[in-house]
Amino acid sequence: HVQLVESGGGLVQPGGSLQLSCEVSGLTFSGYNLAWYVQCPGEERGLVASTSMAHETDYASSAKGRFTISRNNRRSTMYLQMTDLKPEDTAVYLCHARRGSRAFWGQGTQVTVAL
Repeated sequence: HVQLVESGGGLVQPGGSLQLSCEVSGLTFSGYNLAWYVQCPGEERGLVASTSMAHETDYASSAKGRFTISRNNRRSTMYLQMTDLKPEDTAVYLCHARRGSRAFWGQGTQVTVAL
Protein backbone atom coordinates (compact mmCIF):
# COMPACT_ATOMS: atom_id res chain seq x y z
CA HIS A 1 0.00 0.00 0.00
CA VAL A 2 1.64 3.21 -1.21
CA GLN A 3 1.31 6.28 0.99
CA LEU A 4 2.59 9.82 0.52
CA VAL A 5 2.04 11.96 3.61
CA GLU A 6 2.75 15.67 3.54
CA SER A 7 3.37 17.79 6.62
CA GLY A 8 4.75 21.17 7.59
CA GLY A 9 2.10 23.47 6.19
CA GLY A 10 0.48 26.25 8.15
CA LEU A 11 -0.09 29.97 8.42
CA VAL A 12 2.93 32.21 7.88
CA GLN A 13 3.38 35.94 7.39
CA PRO A 14 4.66 37.35 4.10
CA GLY A 15 8.43 37.08 3.99
CA GLY A 16 8.41 34.05 6.26
CA SER A 17 9.65 30.50 5.70
CA LEU A 18 8.27 26.99 5.90
CA GLN A 19 9.66 23.53 5.30
CA LEU A 20 7.32 20.93 3.88
CA SER A 21 7.99 17.21 4.16
CA CYS A 22 6.60 14.26 2.23
CA GLU A 23 7.11 10.85 3.81
CA VAL A 24 6.69 7.99 1.37
CA SER A 25 6.07 4.33 2.08
CA GLY A 26 5.14 1.27 0.06
CA LEU A 27 7.47 1.85 -2.87
CA THR A 28 11.20 1.92 -3.64
CA PHE A 29 11.70 5.61 -2.95
CA SER A 30 15.04 5.96 -4.71
CA GLY A 31 13.54 4.64 -7.94
CA TYR A 32 10.95 7.38 -8.31
CA ASN A 33 10.96 10.90 -9.69
CA LEU A 34 9.36 13.23 -7.16
CA ALA A 35 7.71 16.59 -7.30
CA TRP A 36 5.74 19.19 -5.40
CA TYR A 37 2.56 20.61 -6.93
CA VAL A 38 0.17 23.34 -5.83
CA GLN A 39 -3.59 23.25 -5.99
CA CYS A 40 -5.78 26.32 -5.67
CA PRO A 41 -9.59 26.19 -5.67
CA GLY A 42 -10.93 26.11 -9.20
CA GLU A 43 -7.51 25.78 -10.76
CA GLU A 44 -5.48 22.93 -12.17
CA ARG A 45 -2.56 21.57 -10.25
CA GLY A 46 0.66 23.37 -11.04
CA LEU A 47 4.20 22.08 -10.76
CA VAL A 48 6.34 23.88 -8.20
CA ALA A 49 9.53 21.85 -8.17
CA SER A 50 10.80 18.41 -9.10
CA THR A 51 13.70 16.14 -8.24
CA SER A 52 14.69 13.17 -10.33
CA MET A 53 16.08 9.81 -9.28
CA ALA A 54 19.49 11.32 -10.10
CA HIS A 55 18.74 14.26 -7.79
CA GLU A 56 18.45 16.69 -10.69
CA THR A 57 16.10 19.52 -9.79
CA ASP A 58 13.83 21.87 -11.67
CA TYR A 59 11.62 24.74 -10.54
CA ALA A 60 8.68 26.78 -11.70
CA SER A 61 9.76 30.34 -12.45
CA SER A 62 7.80 31.57 -9.42
CA ALA A 63 9.77 29.25 -7.14
CA LYS A 64 13.29 29.84 -8.45
CA GLY A 65 15.55 31.50 -5.92
CA ARG A 66 13.03 31.09 -3.09
CA PHE A 67 12.23 27.37 -2.86
CA THR A 68 14.59 24.41 -2.59
CA ILE A 69 13.52 20.83 -3.22
CA SER A 70 15.51 17.93 -1.81
CA ARG A 71 15.18 14.24 -1.11
CA ASN A 72 16.60 11.86 1.46
CA ASN A 73 16.49 8.37 0.03
CA ARG A 74 17.48 6.73 3.32
CA ARG A 75 14.52 8.35 5.06
CA SER A 76 12.17 8.00 2.05
CA THR A 77 11.32 11.66 2.50
CA MET A 78 11.17 14.64 0.17
CA TYR A 79 11.36 18.24 1.33
CA LEU A 80 10.46 21.68 0.08
CA GLN A 81 12.20 24.55 1.83
CA MET A 82 10.27 27.72 1.11
CA THR A 83 11.59 31.19 1.89
CA ASP A 84 10.40 34.75 1.25
CA LEU A 85 6.85 33.49 1.06
CA LYS A 86 4.25 35.66 -0.68
CA PRO A 87 0.45 35.72 -0.41
CA GLU A 88 0.27 34.25 -3.91
CA ASP A 89 2.06 31.13 -2.60
CA THR A 90 -1.11 30.29 -0.66
CA ALA A 91 -2.30 26.88 -1.84
CA VAL A 92 -2.52 23.22 -0.98
CA TYR A 93 0.88 21.67 -1.62
CA LEU A 94 0.87 18.06 -2.80
CA CYS A 95 3.70 15.64 -3.30
CA HIS A 96 3.85 13.36 -6.31
CA ALA A 97 5.89 10.26 -7.08
CA ARG A 98 6.23 8.83 -10.59
CA ARG A 99 8.07 5.97 -12.26
CA GLY A 100 6.99 5.25 -15.78
CA SER A 101 3.22 4.75 -15.77
CA ARG A 102 3.05 4.38 -11.99
CA ALA A 103 2.17 7.64 -10.26
CA PHE A 104 0.97 8.48 -6.77
CA TRP A 105 -0.28 11.60 -4.98
CA GLY A 106 -0.39 12.69 -1.38
CA GLN A 107 -3.41 14.32 0.24
CA GLY A 108 -1.73 17.72 0.48
CA THR A 109 -0.86 20.23 3.16
CA GLN A 110 -2.30 23.75 3.31
CA VAL A 111 0.06 26.72 3.17
CA THR A 112 -1.45 30.11 3.88
CA VAL A 113 0.60 33.28 3.59
CA ALA A 114 -1.15 36.21 5.22
CA LEU A 115 -0.78 38.88 7.87
